[in-house]
Amino acid sequence: MEFQSDDILLVTGATGLVGSHVCQRARELGIQTRALVRESSDKTLLSEWGVDLVYGDLNDLEALDQAARGVTALVHCAAKVGDWGPVEKYRKVNVDGTRALLEAVEKAGTVKRVVHVSSLGVYQARDHHGTDETEPVSVSGIDGYTLTKAESELLVRKHIDEKKLPAIILRPGFIYGPRDRTVLPRITERLRIGGFKFLGTGKTLLNNTYVSNLVDAIFLALEKDEHIGEVFNITDGSLVTKREFISSIASLAGYPVPENNVPLFVAKSLAVQMEFWQRLYDRWCPFDWYWLPEKNKAPLLNNARIKFLGLNLDFSIEKAKQKLGYKPKVQFETGIQQAIGWCREAGLLVKDED
Repeated sequence: MEFQSDDILLVTGATGLVGSHVCQRARELGIQTRALVRESSDKTLLSEWGVDLVYGDLNDLEALDQAARGVTALVHCAAKVGDWGPVEKYRKVNVDGTRALLEAVEKAGTVKRVVHVSSLGVYQARDHHGTDETEPVSVSGIDGYTLTKAESELLVRKHIDEKKLPAIILRPGFIYGPRDRTVLPRITERLRIGGFKFLGTGKTLLNNTYVSNLVDAIFLALEKDEHIGEVFNITDGSLVTKREFISSIASLAGYPVPENNVPLFVAKSLAVQMEFWQRLYDRWCPFDWYWLPEKNKAPLLNNARIKFLGLNLDFSIEKAKQKLGYKPKVQFETGIQQAIGWCREAGLLVKDED
């Protein structure tokens, strides 16, 4: 679709990493933008950009109806993310919330294009070497997030097939960049205290996806009329090893570059044990006292972290290049510098002398 002055773009997850960059790009392009946000979230940037704010969440039907009114394009970025916790909590947002959102925009009857931001996590948790979109999604997710992202993608597909929803699905990998307040700060803290070890050799590839590259793909998907109903993998194209990824972060943050590693087979065995005991503790311990381990907190090793740090995650983006015209503009060396630079400016990098 070609945006006109009376078109309205609705963005969910607009205060997060991806959604905020989508809103920023829309502002630069002069597109009238609306966002569904929680009242408790930091809306400073959105207000500065003139984004129309509707207060609520994906389970608030009244707010969804208000947000969907007159909307001609939707970018659905909102999701509950994480690598631990009850599946039901993830499903409430990622599946039930997505269903309610789609029903709201379908009821409004004005939407011309939907971009659903899914994840490369919907593929089976194994080594990947150029896997493309012909491989089916896996509904045996290794955690609540990957399972419900697969379920939500299948839900979108059902709406495409049965209700003619004009949607395109994008599957980004590990998203990094300025405004990341979750993953990179956690990694830098582990590096600062010297608690990081590579799982295996560190030579396996990461499915790195710089946030502005993903935003480029999102706007290409909004523009392309001929690819409704299709799915596209999105990464930086030039991938880096886990060792390059972590070492770059450590060097840029001013922390020691880790050298030690844990054999992958040992890490996998430990993850099984740690997950078992944490689940047992989460379910049966009636107390939540400060001297006890934290309940519902991911163990140090779990299957999601084995996948992120141990498996080879190389996915083909040839389809996106050929059909969408996607060309990743920002490569890892530049992207990670910008991401760590933003963390430093935001006060998210702790100095040892602090």
